[in-house]
Amino acid sequence: MPRPQILPTFEDALADLRDGMSVMIGGFGAGSPINLLTALWHRDVRDLTLITNGVGFPSPNPDLKAIADLIQDGRVRKIVASFTAATRPSRPGAAEELIRTGQVEAELVPQGTLAERIRAGGAGIPAFYTPTGAGTLLAEGREVREFNGRPHLLEHALTADVAILHAWKADEAGNLVFRRASRNYNPIMAMAADMTIVEVEQPILPAGALDPDHVHTPGLYVHRLVHIPVGGVLRIHRSTGTPLLQTETPEVTPQPVRPEPRP
Repeated sequence: MPRPQILPTFEDALADLRDGMSVMIGGFGAGSPINLLTALWHRDVRDLTLITNGVGFPSPNPDLKAIADLIQDGRVRKIVASFTAATRPSRPGAAEELIRTGQVEAELVPQGTLAERIRAGGAGIPAFYTPTGAGTLLAEGREVREFNGRPHLLEHALTADVAILHAWKADEAGNLVFRRASRNYNPIMAMAADMTIVEVEQPILPAGALDPDHVHTPGLYVHRLVHIPVGGVLRIHRSTGTPLLQTETPEVTPQPVRPEPRP
């Protein structure tokens, strides 16, 4: 099995992306591939179909780009997501307005169903039935069957041309480790795309340096790796939503250590 390419820049990793591709974007806050998203925006590819957890807002940092920037700038034809609207109706985003006016097609998918559709795509399962959404507007015009006395909707698997992901560690064989909540959609998207491109926080290790029991995604599914250089964005600060750079250290509030209760 060939090893993944280890490329020097995010631009190199996305150099052959073209108009009309479908792109899965990992992350749910934590684990978002901010650097690859920025490089994708600079590629100026258009007519994209994005498969992701949500739309969000444009990046407040002019040097970084988010999913909403791609939509707002007319790069996206369709989005498949669980969250296309802002949590506060009084603060709609520009991307949300484009979806509401029909300039961007949106397919709204319940979050668990979205994850399972992606997982099914990676596992080679073409479709499945789920009770989620039965009896709601999502069921209109859809195939419904009854199992154990409950109606279930037929859902089709999701795959993509490309997945762009964010990992904590990787080795030269492409094995990946995700840090805590950053795992979210990243492992299943790696399985469901024809090409998986990953930005990696830590320096890429020699093959065999990772404990096999700690690997979350085997290198079989990974095609390209890019190490995030000093100054690149590593993650999103959970309390403020502002980018946390590699040269910064997050503040950590010490927690009291409580002794284990005696049996």
